[in-house]
Amino acid sequence: MLTFESFSRDQYEEAVVAIRRCSAETPRVGLVLGSGLGSLAAEIENPCVLPYSEIPHFPRSTVEGHDGQLVLGTLARQPVLVMQGRAHFYEGHSLQRVTFPIRVMKMLGVEVLVLTNAAGGLNAQYRTGDLMLIVDHINLPGMVGVNPLIGPNDESFGSRFPDMTIAYDPELRDIAREIAQREGIPLHEGVYIMLTGPTFETPAEIRFLRGIGGDGVGMSTLPEVVVARHCGLRVLAISGITNVTISTPAPGQVVKHEHVLEAGKIITPRMAPLIRGVLQHLPGRFHD
Repeated sequence: MLTFESFSRDQYEEAVVAIRRCSAETPRVGLVLGSGLGSLAAEIENPCVLPYSEIPHFPRSTVEGHDGQLVLGTLARQPVLVMQGRAHFYEGHSLQRVTFPIRVMKMLGVEVLVLTNAAGGLNAQYRTGDLMLIVDHINLPGMVGVNPLIGPNDESFGSRFPDMTIAYDPELRDIAREIAQREGIPLHEGVYIMLTGPTFETPAEIRFLRGIGGDGVGMSTLPEVVVARHCGLRVLAISGITNVTISTPAPGQVVKHEHVLEAGKIITPRMAPLIRGVLQHLPGRFHD
């Protein structure tokens, strides 16, 4: 049985009030750090740290590698709100609660959402430690009715039927490409597929996911993208490839979450300068 929740505008506002007690500055950029990538938050200047447990209605992550706290401050000259870790559907949260922070970001004044995640590499050319700029996605849970927008629609956030033709902002992607080329950071571009997890994929599932056009696969991010686009945020999303998926298993070959965390040590030194560069080169305002 799927878990469903509906949050009122007043409940979002309660979270906003709690966060503003930590910092009155209006964040322009929201940043969600996935498994093993939370160390980027250490670079934030004048940080104010707020555990999720102190924010009304915020979901709490139980997964290793997700610190479970907000950090507000300045990164690359931009006022930011950083989520060190996210909640996941497989932890038992509804998708409405998983994506609760995204609408709170919107109400706080965030304009740009930068999402990172740990993903398995479906594309045979990818290697552990590579970065993948997400240019499109296949939301398999959403195709079978697991969508954060199911339920009453609040028109003050967005339309009942939001368009997802261009989910990932072209201007932000152009900036990311330019920074990657300038800094010598290898950056693939690909299609991200979401599964609910928490099991890793079978070889047959990997072959299927490759066959339908996937380059990377993971257990997060797409609900956040859907809600962000619903409420008008511009989205940039980057995957850190933590392992090459197994389509033809060898004896004793397994995938473990420890591998994901270990790969973060390779990915973060590449991801951090890319994100800093994107933030430094955000235009004063975006073209309509």
